[in-house]
Amino acid sequence: MSTPRPTSTLSPQDALGLRAALAAARKSYAEGGVPIGASLVLLHPAGEPSGEPLVLGQGHNSRVQLDSPILHGETAALLDAGRLKAGVYRQATMYTTLSPCAMCSGAILLYKIPRLVIGENRNFVGEEELLRSRGVEVVVLDDPECVELMGRFIKEKPEEWYEDIGETVPPEQK
Repeated sequence: MSTPRPTSTLSPQDALGLRAALAAARKSYAEGGVPIGASLVLLHPAGEPSGEPLVLGQGHNSRVQLDSPILHGETAALLDAGRLKAGVYRQATMYTTLSPCAMCSGAILLYKIPRLVIGENRNFVGEEELLRSRGVEVVVLDDPECVELMGRFIKEKPEEWYEDIGETVPPEQK
């Protein structure tokens, strides 16, 4: 388990990536969907060491809105980024408001994205250890807004949440 990093000490790239992921999560929540957002950010576009970070793709969980079992935040961000050369993924960072599930972790591994920044893992711990074991740098921020937004959704809509993670609602939450 990694030690959470305070969000007040984020680099400009990490602040940009988390802001984009949170904006997508808020949008999903406003639409009645699962509030998980993600963004794919390239630190130095076109190999420029002084280039500004660039958001390549941004997305949110659309299970509710589009009846899609596969459009999670991370896969939606990859879809939004479009087709990229393999080398671009290998220079990018994926940002997500919640620890990624097995499917989204598989996409991160498939495209060899070397770094993952997670807004929070209190409400759900995904495949962080798998990602670390495969060489991905995993950073957990424990961001208060990410924690609160996801926690609120789970309390308001437990059926939607547990369906999203392939589980049944525990009796004590019905």
